[in-house]
Amino acid sequence: MKIQIQHVTICLSPETDDERSICATIMQTRGHDVFSLRTSGSEKHLCLDDLGARESVCPVPLNITRSVEATYAPISNLAATPFVLDDERYGSVEGFWQSLKFTDSIDRVRVGALAGGEAKKAGDSAPPTGITFEHGGRTIVRGTWNHWELMRVACEAKFAQDRRARKALLATGNRPLTHRVPKDSRTIPGVIMADIWMKLRAHLQSGLPDGHDARTVTQTP
Repeated sequence: MKIQIQHVTICLSPETDDERSICATIMQTRGHDVFSLRTSGSEKHLCLDDLGARESVCPVPLNITRSVEATYAPISNLAATPFVLDDERYGSVEGFWQSLKFTDSIDRVRVGALAGGEAKKAGDSAPPTGITFEHGGRTIVRGTWNHWELMRVACEAKFAQDRRARKALLATGNRPLTHRVPKDSRTIPGVIMADIWMKLRAHLQSGLPDGHDARTVTQTP
């Protein structure tokens, strides 16, 4: 076996049929794994330890936005993933979130039923509001923990009730999730949004049955 070092790459060149066969087997069975180089036997030998599959050892962050690949699209707040929360039906998490900008109950129901860009656009056209709003009999300050908690509860209801969304979230495995958009939200920063998704994913991974289909999730006072 010939060994060459080219910049940051270590090349192993088989010279016999047996060595070529071994290399072929390694490529077939461990071609996507990550290896760690170490010395052994008083530094007389170099060993490559198999650390496991690349996606597990070096997970690449996944940015959940409108343009995310189709497999993960249902995770997005914009996705049409109807759910029921406190006996109210919403067309998406985005619809729920944008509906909080309205004071009139009719407007809240109308906007809450929307999804995608339509929901976001409706929220952008909401009349100017103060730093607080009323929801569930409580006064909530925008952009605070209590406001973020509403997002968590809405996402929890969505993933509990929508099998596609749940499957998409679990399909991300242990990859770090991010939510980076050109203009970050002032009320729910991307880092908070991503943290909500990852914590809910951890909950699902801990044993929530795939057939779980809760119809209502009640908010915690």
